[in-house]
Amino acid sequence: MNHVKIGQLICRLRKENKLTQLQLAGQLGISDKAVSKWERGLGCPDVSLLPDLSRIFNVDLEKLLSGEMNENESLGGNMKKMNFYICPTCGNMITAMTDTSISCCGKKLSPQQPKKADEDEKLNVEIVDDNYFIASDHPMTREHHITFVALLTGDSIMLRKQYPEWDLQVRIPAFAHGKLLWYCTKHGLFYQLV
Repeated sequence: MNHVKIGQLICRLRKENKLTQLQLAGQLGISDKAVSKWERGLGCPDVSLLPDLSRIFNVDLEKLLSGEMNENESLGGNMKKMNFYICPTCGNMITAMTDTSISCCGKKLSPQQPKKADEDEKLNVEIVDDNYFIASDHPMTREHHITFVALLTGDSIMLRKQYPEWDLQVRIPAFAHGKLLWYCTKHGLFYQLV
């Protein structure tokens, strides 16, 4: 732990939150001299105070300990480049436009890298009444199923949740061409162009 970097970050966050050293100390139940000591890099907060600092500043505990908060670069918002994060424990799915720090069930998640589907892995896609009718003969068992199907275009996303033991048959409005993505619980994230 770098005391100086952590102190500088605490000082910056305190000022962003328009708090004086005395006000921050009051919320933590310590003296303002302790806050001053941290901000000058002469010491670090006690481990028992870190969760409270994280809550007060609304900052991830890991970032607080590293002493660095790097802002993500804006990518202009092309939805086709959206990142999908899937929790291996509970199956929760989270999306983000840029790289981000996401955790679920106590585990840090990495973005899933979509694989281009081979011919035998592709979903069947037909246009019916201005909709993409998407189907597959995937087994869809509790242990091995597709959890969602999503259509990503340059400016939008349409996502349909899927459930085990149901046939995979989905209608998504055919409002544009784009990238069709789906997540298989055994084999990961796939895509095909439509």
